[in-house]
Amino acid sequence: MESVFEVIAEPRRREILDVLRTGERPVSEVVDTLDISQPSASKHLRVLRDAGLVAVRQVAQRRLYRLTPGPLAELDSWLVPYRRLWEAHLDKLEQHLDAMPDGEGYDHDH
Repeated sequence: MESVFEVIAEPRRREILDVLRTGERPVSEVVDTLDISQPSASKHLRVLRDAGLVAVRQVAQRRLYRLTPGPLAELDSWLVPYRRLWEAHLDKLEQHLDAMPDGEGYDHDH
């Protein structure tokens, strides 16, 4: 089984997750929104489902997919030290801009 990292490395799968982030959707809506073929959407949804990133339920003849964000916690945990690094760089940039003479630095109000 692929890791969450491997699964979301595929750009189309990230796009599908973005579509499902706003709520449960049938395959047809994923197809229409992303302008991809139904077989391609189904293939990607199967991989996302196998990774636990989406769940599916059957309603009459339709399959409705929804995001299951639990596995994304693995990704979020991995990103924590990088986020701290990025925030430290932004803090240093803000300090640098604040130290610049008036008119040359960052204007907090705009």
